[in-house]
Amino acid sequence: MSDQRSEMNLRLVLWRFFLAFTLLLLAGGLYFFQIVNADTYVRLGANNRLRFIRFAPIRGEIFDRNGVPLAANVTTFDIMGYPLDIEREDMVGKLASLLSRHGIPMTEEDLRRDVKRQFWAPYRVVRVVSNITLAQMADLVADPEFPRQLFPIPVLRRTYPTGSVASNVTGFVGEINENELRQMEGKSYVGGDQIGKTGVEKEYEETLRGKPGGESVEVDARGRKIRQIDTYPAGRGEDLHLTLDLGAQRLATDLLKGYRGALVVMDVHDGDILVLASSPSYDNNPLAWGVSAREWNALLSDPQKPMLDRSIAGLYPPASTFKILVGLAALAEGEVTPSTTYFCGGAFTLGNRTFRCWRRSGHGTMNLTSALQYSCDVYFYQVGLKLGITRLLKWGSLFGLGRPTGIDLPGEAAGVIAGPDWKRARFKEAWYRGDTVNYSIGQGFLLTTPLQLATMYAVIANGGKLVRPRLAQRAPKHAAELNIVPSQLNIIRKGLDYVVRRGTARQAGGFGITVAGKTGTAQNAHGDDHALFVGYAPMDNPKYVAVAMLEAGLHGGSVASPIVGEILSYLLVPESRVKNP
Repeated sequence: MSDQRSEMNLRLVLWRFFLAFTLLLLAGGLYFFQIVNADTYVRLGANNRLRFIRFAPIRGEIFDRNGVPLAANVTTFDIMGYPLDIEREDMVGKLASLLSRHGIPMTEEDLRRDVKRQFWAPYRVVRVVSNITLAQMADLVADPEFPRQLFPIPVLRRTYPTGSVASNVTGFVGEINENELRQMEGKSYVGGDQIGKTGVEKEYEETLRGKPGGESVEVDARGRKIRQIDTYPAGRGEDLHLTLDLGAQRLATDLLKGYRGALVVMDVHDGDILVLASSPSYDNNPLAWGVSAREWNALLSDPQKPMLDRSIAGLYPPASTFKILVGLAALAEGEVTPSTTYFCGGAFTLGNRTFRCWRRSGHGTMNLTSALQYSCDVYFYQVGLKLGITRLLKWGSLFGLGRPTGIDLPGEAAGVIAGPDWKRARFKEAWYRGDTVNYSIGQGFLLTTPLQLATMYAVIANGGKLVRPRLAQRAPKHAAELNIVPSQLNIIRKGLDYVVRRGTARQAGGFGITVAGKTGTAQNAHGDDHALFVGYAPMDNPKYVAVAMLEAGLHGGSVASPIVGEILSYLLVPESRVKNP
């Protein structure tokens, strides 16, 4: 009997310890939740009662040099709602039917996919439908079947009044993707925000973007708005004023119709870009408002490559436009004088190879000025050999070839300055003197962009300064003095004057202004030769330099040079703007 009593007493003691431990554990839990973490749970409780609606930042607008809008904002509406409400009572199906009746093509599957993509918390507001016009929104809200749990929010969307005329310059905005969100971590971006994808929209994203705003509201148990607690408006980004002249850009677009190519006009003294045209182009408005994957892939795979900005990323042999650098280098290095002559019989023999002049009958005896005037290949073959590839590379680098110009646009190509080291790394071959011969007339491995040619010729026009091109007026001006002897520059300028007045580019001088420049016909492995002309005007006091590059254009003198003459006349002769508004 005593054994049974002892066992029972032990059990009672154990139960007392268990109950005491349980009470202590409960007391500890209460202390932890109500004392230690009180602030945290008060905040969580408030979050279940409060909601935050985010307002997207207001993007600054973009204007040309005369204040004409290139990128503007238009007001549209987004229909917003809370996931808890949207998922109830087949609201998605009813909304899809309502939209269809009002002429807005959104299927139930489209709506569900868009909501699911944004959903990560039941109390976070999501965008159900976007890009609704004011008239459409008024029509929808007036419909008795419009779900009252949904609400419209006005938003600003990007539009480009000039469309394809300047799309390579302005670029376009689009919805931020996951990779961009990771890159922009800590900069207040969220899914659904607009971000610059290309052009100055991308280059000046931080300047244009603005700051997001928001609204705090109290909601009921179902997450629906009861009252507004606090609000602060979205901040507007800075407007951006470009150096571009829209009138000249429109004319350039017209002049390039039917061609693949580029037309660039730059101020020779400060690098201001007035024209940066690429053909063919694309309309950036659909891209800013959203296109399907099929439409996007079709644009990227288009054989005409409209998304390629040929003015800054198209790579072409400079051909005979490169001869000014060869001639100037030869003068500066003491390899020729203005009176040095070579005879051109139509061909030049080096070892067992024959290099022909473009004029098969030859030009006779040529000095530097006349060799530029008539673009004599044989003269420059021999001058290039005297210089050698090392000094040619040195002068090419001095003039900015083989590296980006530094223009404030993304996607600029560096070009290819080539040389022995480049050829050995690329082809595992040595550099031959025949390579130098081709190099001397801008052929072979040498590749430049139209913008690089503009900066190269600006050096000749402005008296020896290498300027950095710029598109935004807020970008700093930069010019590097190359310390070129003025008398040597004048010899090159005299030859370029003769090219237009008496030589291969007479058609550039028929627009009421004095133009100096150089033609080029670049070999094209894929078809007809490319046509080039680089010119500046007025000849005696240069202000602008222009480059026309036409893929498969055949002849620089007859095709490219009149384009440059007309665009320079438009900028320099006010009367020409009446004919080309």
